[in-house]
Amino acid sequence: MPLARRIEPDAGHELTITRIYDAPRALVFRMWTDPDHMRVWSCPRGMTIPEATGGTAATGGSFRVVMQRADGQRHVMRGTYVDVSPIERISFTHQWEEDGWEGNGGLSPLTTVTVRFEDTLDGRTRLTLHQGNFRNAAVRDGHEAGWTESLDKLAEHLETVS
Repeated sequence: MPLARRIEPDAGHELTITRIYDAPRALVFRMWTDPDHMRVWSCPRGMTIPEATGGTAATGGSFRVVMQRADGQRHVMRGTYVDVSPIERISFTHQWEEDGWEGNGGLSPLTTVTVRFEDTLDGRTRLTLHQGNFRNAAVRDGHEAGWTESLDKLAEHLETVS
C-alpha cells in the first residue's frame, strides 16, 4: 500500500489583493458574512452557488460551498472560520474537494484566507485579501483570477445595496 505523500507548498506562493469600495466598512463586512449576499458575488463569472451550508460566519464555524458552471461542472470548497472580528477581519481555511487528491483524502492542500476591512479617509472601505500558502505559482494565479472576478462582482453588488 503506497504511503500518502505530504504536499508542501513552495516558498513564496502567496496572494494579496487590495480593493477600495465606495461603501462603509460595516456594509462591506456584511457582504462577507450574510449567506444571501455571498451567493450573489462570491464565485467567478459564469458560475452560480446552488448549495451552501454552514450558516453565519463565526470563529470556529465551518462551511461548504458548491460552485457550478453552466455546463453542470461543480467545484466544492470548504473551510473553517479561524477568526471573525466584526467589521475588522475574517480569516478562514480554504480547501477544495476534488478528484486527484486521493493521497490527501480527496482534498486539495489547505490554504488560509484573511480579509481585512479598513476605513479610508473619504468614508470608503479598503479591503485587503491575503491567501497562502499555495503549492505553486500556477495554483496561486488561478486563485487570483477567481478572486479578481469575485471582487469585481462584489463591487457591482454593493452598488445595488448601498
